[in-house]
Amino acid sequence: MSAKKDSIDLFGASTLLILMIILALNQVVIKVGNDGFSPVFGAGLRSIIGFLIVFTWMRVRGFELELPRTTWPAMTVFASLFTVEFIFLFIALDYTTVVRVSVIFYSMPVWMALIGHFVLPGDRVTIVKALGLAIAFGGVVVALTARGDALAGGSLIGDLLALAAAFCWAGIVLCAKGTNVSLLRPEMQLMTQLLVSGIILTAISPLFGPLIRELAPIHFAAIGFQALFVASGGFLFFLYLLKVYPASSVASFSFLTPVFGVWFGWALLDEPISFAVFAALIMVAVGLIFINKPARKT
Repeated sequence: MSAKKDSIDLFGASTLLILMIILALNQVVIKVGNDGFSPVFGAGLRSIIGFLIVFTWMRVRGFELELPRTTWPAMTVFASLFTVEFIFLFIALDYTTVVRVSVIFYSMPVWMALIGHFVLPGDRVTIVKALGLAIAFGGVVVALTARGDALAGGSLIGDLLALAAAFCWAGIVLCAKGTNVSLLRPEMQLMTQLLVSGIILTAISPLFGPLIRELAPIHFAAIGFQALFVASGGFLFFLYLLKVYPASSVASFSFLTPVFGVWFGWALLDEPISFAVFAALIMVAVGLIFINKPARKT
């Protein structure tokens, strides 16, 4: 395991950039996949396949599959938040656009920084971060309250579900940093999340309607992309970065993801970008830049 660093370096910045592009593209992939599999069932399949990938990776590398009893309470919260997050996110993309979800869901660092100020030592909100929080929060409000033509293909229920998913994601980050879950290998953290979510999501998926919609090869490809590049590889690397770099810096670097997400929604799905949504995107991105700004050393 690499030594803990106080700030983002070149390696961290470049790999986070690639990761954020993949996560942004994933919003499009989820929406496309929802045309073939019901959202909760698709999320469950993704978790199960992702679990098998991570489990295989751990066995090949010779890592111990150990979950100490002392971590069970925190891991229960950790895995539950992970499960609920993707119920909200996948269903949100059934109701609203990638453009809008990209703005609202990736406001996560706002809520993480705000709560982290009170619960994570060393993640205090400075005056500059407070300004960023205010600007980004205003952007989320603009995105949620835009109506009429400004709605641009979305719905309030979808927007609120995306916001709820962002809250869950912030909770996962805080749990990974502020509890004894942080003592576990990232692979073990992720494998447990995927196993628990895969079981729960597939078990409850019939409650959300027919499991299969109109299947085509692209929908299987969508599940494969999510399982390999997001649910296993992407999340594993995200957890690794959380162990090496400051939590607020890693999370706040995602200010790029809503930008990429909005572009992918427009370029690949021909989704409209209203002035209100564009303004909200700028406010969230600028706010997150301020949140990510390192404090001056005295």
